[in-house]
Amino acid sequence: MLEKAVPAFSWLSGMVLVGSITCIIGYLFVKGLPTITPSLIFGETPPLDALLLRKQVFDGIFPAIAGTLFLVVLSISFAVPVGIATGIYMAEYARESVKQIFSLFFDILAGIPSIVVGLFGFSLTIFLHKHYLDQLFPCLLISGLSLSILVLPYLIRTTQVALESLPLQTRLTALALGATKLQNIVHVLVPKSLSGIISGVILAIGRCAEDTAVIMLTGVVATAGVPGSILSQYEALPFYIYYISSEYTTPGELMSGYGASIILLSLCAFLFLVAFVIKRHLTHQLFYRM
Repeated sequence: MLEKAVPAFSWLSGMVLVGSITCIIGYLFVKGLPTITPSLIFGETPPLDALLLRKQVFDGIFPAIAGTLFLVVLSISFAVPVGIATGIYMAEYARESVKQIFSLFFDILAGIPSIVVGLFGFSLTIFLHKHYLDQLFPCLLISGLSLSILVLPYLIRTTQVALESLPLQTRLTALALGATKLQNIVHVLVPKSLSGIISGVILAIGRCAEDTAVIMLTGVVATAGVPGSILSQYEALPFYIYYISSEYTTPGELMSGYGASIILLSLCAFLFLVAFVIKRHLTHQLFYRM
């Protein structure tokens, strides 16, 4: 009886999950799809002038789209090298006692609310502004650094688990043929665990693209335009969705929030696709190299 109940419960749970996601996405598309027009993105600015940065967009969400894209790329650029390197250290070099200490630390870091990370970034900005860099204010750089701290535990854990889950035969083959430990890691273990590592990167991309609490305290504003540098304030789609849904004055403004939600989902899907293509390309290259 129990053997039949467990698969049935698993299927039911899966169907509930798929149904919930379908309802949420379907609701967003029903509400927001009619609002996705060039005027929502570019406002009254000609699209070509906006894309070439000839004219500023004040009444569209193009600056928020650009700001979100810059924010994700900057955050991932900071977090991925450190996260993967730390995961490799945890899986291949750390002693058991050191691994337990760091594992506890990373688990605590993963459980910290994002608003606390945002407050840390804001406090760091005030400290640097007061003592070292009087021209530094909340900006894209501080937001990118704060988000990279937020997603580091996911990158470290997925890299560590991906490496530690490799079979013993795979781990020892290159060593038995005379390869050094570093050569074994670079040419065998990392390529074999690339799928799990990229999964962590994809998870980090989604977290960076959707988080609002961190960026509210570290540089995002409502009308900043396309950021001119990493020291500039910026706009972002999550913050736009937040404030338009809480401070809308007409039903049309609320509907534009639904449209921005669809665009944010599409942007995340695009970034996921890019990460997947990179994974396929690296896997193909490493396969033929090996």
